[in-house]
Amino acid sequence: MRFNRMLISATLVVVALVIQVSVLARLHLPGAVPDLVLLTVLALALVYGHVGGALIGFAAGLLADLAPPADHAAGRYALVLCVIGYLAGLAKPENGQLKSATGPMAVVVAAAVGSTLLYAGVGALVGDTAARHVGLGSLLFTAALYDLLLAPFVVPGLMALARRSENNLLGDSNSAKAADVSSGWLASGTGLRVGSQRGHRVKAARARVARAGRIKGVKRL
Repeated sequence: MRFNRMLISATLVVVALVIQVSVLARLHLPGAVPDLVLLTVLALALVYGHVGGALIGFAAGLLADLAPPADHAAGRYALVLCVIGYLAGLAKPENGQLKSATGPMAVVVAAAVGSTLLYAGVGALVGDTAARHVGLGSLLFTAALYDLLLAPFVVPGLMALARRSENNLLGDSNSAKAADVSSGWLASGTGLRVGSQRGHRVKAARARVARAGRIKGVKRL
């Protein structure tokens, strides 16, 4: 990943995690907690693609695993967000712009349900049965509902920010390429070449005139 992608992704993930832990988790809403980190990973994956989405999801999940209050095994949520980021990146539009909000909302609902199921499944493998006591059905419904309500205020803005930084980088690289091409064209192209040819022609004409003068001088002698 490019440095600007890593910088923007790390900043957005850290801000989302801080808001989720310090604000959203303290609302004590029934069922699941609105997953702002998940929405951030989805937004970045829809811009950067499946590889970037997987890397961002793993890093964001690992950071969420280590952030207090962590009551589960480290790496559990990292695996979940890595898979979700990869799958969401596969839905990246070809031109980088979304034609409607239906696609992202469907991705949000699928990711909310899929991440809850995958998290509960990984927990069952390691012996964590907390989802059974809370109720998996209520967790799925509230997770999808909260993330769907929060997504219109988060996903489009984060996608626009990531896309803007991407376009700025492409613009800088294109200008640098244009400068290289123009400098190469000036160095070996028509501009200096025509000037050098004119200089050579003038020098050749002067040499011919001087040679003719010397020849005439010899004839005069």
